[in-house]
Amino acid sequence: MKGLELSELYYKEYGMSMVREKFGNYSDRIAAGFAGPGSECFGYDDEISRDHDWGPGFCLWLTDDDYSAIGAKLQEEYGKLPPEFMGFGPRVVSPGEEARTGVSRTVIFYKKYTGLGHYPQNTAEWMHIPEQALATCTNGRVFSDPLGEFSRWRDKLSAFYPEDVRLKRIASRCMTMAQSGQYNYTRSIKRKEYFAAAYAESQFCAEAISLVFLLNRRYTPFYKWMHRAVRGLPVLGVQVYKKISDLAGSTDHGEKARTIEEICSLVVKELKREGLTGSESDFLVDHSREVHSRVSDSALRERVVILK
Repeated sequence: MKGLELSELYYKEYGMSMVREKFGNYSDRIAAGFAGPGSECFGYDDEISRDHDWGPGFCLWLTDDDYSAIGAKLQEEYGKLPPEFMGFGPRVVSPGEEARTGVSRTVIFYKKYTGLGHYPQNTAEWMHIPEQALATCTNGRVFSDPLGEFSRWRDKLSAFYPEDVRLKRIASRCMTMAQSGQYNYTRSIKRKEYFAAAYAESQFCAEAISLVFLLNRRYTPFYKWMHRAVRGLPVLGVQVYKKISDLAGSTDHGEKARTIEEICSLVVKELKREGLTGSESDFLVDHSREVHSRVSDSALRERVVILK
């Protein structure tokens, strides 16, 4: 049983009738679902996940006005729902994580992750939002949203970055992959700086996975799940997942360096296929410059390439 499936079944068994019977005048205004932090919202939970913040529960999202009118009472009724369901529960809630389930305002939910009380309006606002935060607030599932307010936010964010922002981030990932993997990894090994080499390898892998997500127009999740998640992406997902698995499992420095170059070669081919580079170089710095030159927003193009 996955947590997301459990959540939806629990809502249908208890949540729907509670809303309908006790908040009938608002039943066509309350959004329900499960999204946010935690492996269960990404569908990556397993038996190990069940020791904390896992079990029967769901979210109810309200407009500001509706929250003022019924928020406290709705939360009170939510708290009366059976703590156990289908042999699971009660949820073991970590300190400070009480808001993962229950009642909240739509705007507050999204503001927590975007820092904004509105949809991102311009390049600067999009650039300011951490990518894993965007992955977190667009994951999970919406079970019901008759009013549509929660889903409008979700759809706007899920549509992905404006193209200039995507290109800027692709250029950044190419630059960092080149520096960490193609350049600094082998130099660190030659100097016997093994911590620096391990750090460079780890950074290269994280940047490579992030780049694959950008090519697929998907947000990279929390680092614990990024490698697992990348294999489900259609563009380079399986290839990069396998190469990074090989890289992480090898103890041969020469083999690691070759695998790094193989990953970079895969990236270059895809960038060419998308028409994002015309360079024949093997070094990703050169492709970073090509991609960066395609950013149309002059203010964004003038910013330093390496960024998060």
